[in-house]
Amino acid sequence: MPVKRVPPVLVYTVLRLLAFLIPLGVLLALRIEPWIAAVLAALIGMALSFVLLRSPREEVAKGIYARRHGDHMPDTTDEDAEDSATP
Repeated sequence: MPVKRVPPVLVYTVLRLLAFLIPLGVLLALRIEPWIAAVLAALIGMALSFVLLRSPREEVAKGIYARRHGDHMPDTTDEDAEDSATP
């Protein structure tokens, strides 16, 4: 029986939630005001996800691109597109 693969969107979403909830729990355990803890946890989670979740984010972006454009990736790179656009 083949093992079903977990969708990249689900993996990325769970990791983003953990990047927010763990710092929030730590900050609340330190008895910081709840609204300050929420803001700090959001900033910490954003920074962590930007640094640590690059590959899951790129997988999600590729999946979104594939759905919108029919599973084919562009043949040109950004540099090729810029070169052809300049006169």
